[in-house]
Amino acid sequence: MFSYILPILTADNTREGAMQTNDRLRMAAGKVSVSYNTVKGALTGLHERFESSKAERNVFRRYAVLKHIVKEVIQLDAQYWLLLDVPKQDKQEQVNAYVLRACAVLEKGSDPRPQGEQSKSQAAQQAEEEAREKERKAKLEASTVQQIEEENTLLINDLYRLLKKYANLRQVVHTLHLSYRSARMYPIFPRYNMLKDMIRDVLRDPAYMEVCHEES
Repeated sequence: MFSYILPILTADNTREGAMQTNDRLRMAAGKVSVSYNTVKGALTGLHERFESSKAERNVFRRYAVLKHIVKEVIQLDAQYWLLLDVPKQDKQEQVNAYVLRACAVLEKGSDPRPQGEQSKSQAAQQAEEEAREKERKAKLEASTVQQIEEENTLLINDLYRLLKKYANLRQVVHTLHLSYRSARMYPIFPRYNMLKDMIRDVLRDPAYMEVCHEES
């Protein structure tokens, strides 16, 4: 759980400025959510498949399963372009300043979402998102500047929490990657136990335990 003072948004007190900030925050949150869900999904998948692997009594077959499921996760660390890079918060940096700086960085960065032809479900989802966006803009147009800024402050808090959770999960994956590489030199039997231990370390990590029961 993160504890911090609710930031006061420094806006230019105009409707246009407040609405632009609202758009920036929502766009950044959407981008980070994609990568966050990718990492969280990889780790929860690791958890589920590790539990399922306990039914395999043959050590050699289970070793192969554990090796495979770990490699699937650590490719997110090895193939860095699959995920967004977000800046770290400076020690003395205020929450709202950090979040808006992160927004600026994300606006310049590339979107890691896979390219290709859209499926019918993806096209339908995009249509729903466009309808929601139209509804949101109509709501903002009907709001006062103060109401928009109050919403922006809530968005900053939400995005800050998301950035922190995402960064923590990426560190979990990075640590797993380092552990896996360090274990490669060992023979199969000690390495089998090392694979089990490194997976258990992931499942016991506070960063993973905080999010593993979240609804997707």
